[in-house]
Parts: sequence; structure tokens; C-alpha cells
Amino acid sequence: MPGLELTGCALEPDDAADFNSALLVDAESRRWRVRSPRHAEASTRLETELAVLRAFTPGIRAELPFLLPTVAGTVRQGALTTFVYSHLAGKSRTIDAIPAGGARLAKELGATIAAIHDMPVDIVTGADLPSYTANEFRQRKLTELDQAATTGKIPAALLRRWEHALEDVALWRFNASVVHGDLHEDNILLEDTRVTAVIGWTDLHVGDPADDLAWLVAIHDQAFVNDVVAAYREARTDATDPHLMRRAALSAEFALAQWLVKGVAAGDRQMVADAEAMLRTLEADIATHGGRPISTEPVPAPVAGPDAGRTEQPDDDGKVTVTPIDAEPAGNAADTAATAAPDAVTATAEETDTTTLKVIPLED
Repeated sequence: MPGLELTGCALEPDDAADFNSALLVDAESRRWRVRSPRHAEASTRLETELAVLRAFTPGIRAELPFLLPTVAGTVRQGALTTFVYSHLAGKSRTIDAIPAGGARLAKELGATIAAIHDMPVDIVTGADLPSYTANEFRQRKLTELDQAATTGKIPAALLRRWEHALEDVALWRFNASVVHGDLHEDNILLEDTRVTAVIGWTDLHVGDPADDLAWLVAIHDQAFVNDVVAAYREARTDATDPHLMRRAALSAEFALAQWLVKGVAAGDRQMVADAEAMLRTLEADIATHGGRPISTEPVPAPVAGPDAGRTEQPDDDGKVTVTPIDAEPAGNAADTAATAAPDAVTATAEETDTTTLKVIPLED
């Protein structure tokens, strides 16, 4: 960025396994955010975000109740590209601090998520980004479950729990929508009780809207979560999805398996060890606090080898539901001591700091 004279900098929170990020201040007191990828896949995600931000026309931006980032410059460093973004007002809050905003903030968050999901799908398809029907999304998750099972590091009880939830076709009857794909507290900027901006648009796609609510699982103020979901439902133009928060709960749990797979692929022993520890804790907490079966059918024994945790049965078999988090009805959630990385509930968990997940039985 020619002519930019920097006078200060500070680290910014981000997905630590993928990005290095910093907040810069220039001589005119303007602020800039820099995201530098740590590997090729992360660099590709930033290139994707550039395409996404370009797809947000001025007209679309004007309709949204929050601001979007703008790319001010890029620099190529070998095979990787670092991006400089214009600064947006507001700060992210920790997951524990978010409920402090009360009912007003809950309404803001619900309306923000609804606005994302009500975006026209041609924003995604026009940018040649992934687009899945409900059944395609479910099949994709089943494939990811198979991949996780091949690591041999997922507790068998969790594999069966997730498999039966994924095989309950009724649970996956939803209208696919535009999904942010990496929505969590670090990517939502706030000023007091107002949402000022949403950032981190590297995983935009058409898919399951429940994924964008999975991060709410880590918030232990159930009344606040219920208020967010109620505001979301009120703001959405789409028909009510009765299983929305159950799939969100499943997404939050399954994120730990996805993090494990990512650690195995990267050869990161510490990442793998942390994921295994969190999965064992989740298994224990489900058994202790939310141990009701997720299917009315007997749970089959796990299969050894690549198909571990998978069973084959017709789509219409098995009455399986996913843990209500829950907006419907309130009070079903059981707080537990399961720990997960801050981004674990968003399927992109990268940090090793811990927060507490809630485990809720995956049925009424």
C-alpha cells in the first residue's frame, strides 16, 4: 500500500493454525487489519474471501444490517498471499462475555444471522462457491464421518451417536441457504449491544443454516441463546426449521472430529492430542449428563477398520434426533465440563485455549 506510514501494531485473534493476524495503525490514526496465511490452503481461503467480498455489490451491502470488510491491498509471498483490510468499527468479545449484552444484543445477533441466511443464493453460485442441497450436505457429513473413523482416534460411542443422527432423514429436511461457514464470536464485531460488522468470509457457501448457530452451543446462558434463536426465527423469511438447533448441536460436537482430522493431515501431534482429549471429555460428559440414546433403535456395535462407526440402513429407518440445545423447548440443555477450542464449535477449531461446551441429549 504505497504511502502507508505505520505507527503501531498489535496481534489480532484469529484461527491460529491457519492465519497470523495483526491490527495496524497509520500516521493518520487509521486502522488496518492484516491476515497472513500460514499454509497454502489458508491462502486459498483468503483468495476465496476476496471473490466473496467482490460479489457483495454496493446494493447488497446497503441492505445488510452490518458492515462488511473491504480489501485494501495484497502482497504475494511465494505461494502465499497476505491481505490488508480496511478497519471496521467494533470489537469481538469472548464467548463468555457475549451474554452481557442481554436481550438487545440477542436480538441483534439473531437478526444478523438471519440476514446472512436470507442473502440471495446467486451471491454464492455466481462466485463459483460450493452449493449443497440438504441431502448433499448430509451425505458430505457422512463422508467426513468415515474419514474421521479411519483415524482410529474417535471414541466408538461418539461415532455411533453422530452416525445415527446423520442417518435420520427427517432431521435433515431443511431449506438450504447462504451460510457464512465460519461464524463465531471472533468474526462478529460489536459496539456495546450493537453488531457493527461481520468478518471472516472465507467459507461462504450454500448449505445448512444450522452451522452458523453452532457456536451458540458454548454459551451457557440458555435464556440468552433462546432469545438469539427467537430473534433469528422472527427475522427469517424462510419457513421455521424445527430441527435447526439440534443440527447445530451436532455440528458443534462434530467439529472436534473435524479438528482431529485436520491435525492428523497436518501431522500436528499437539493438535491431535488436544482433539483426542476433548473427544474423550465429550464422550464422558454425554454418558454422565446427556446419555440418553440418540435413536429409538438399538445402537449397533462399531465396525473395525475404515468403516468404523458406520452402519448401512435405508434412509427412512431409525428415529434419530439431535440434541436440542435448545430453543425448543428451553431448559432441556445440560451444562457439562466438556472443553473445546474456541473455534471448535464452528468446525474450524484451531486454538488450544478452552471453553465449555454444553451436551444435550439428541432427542426430545
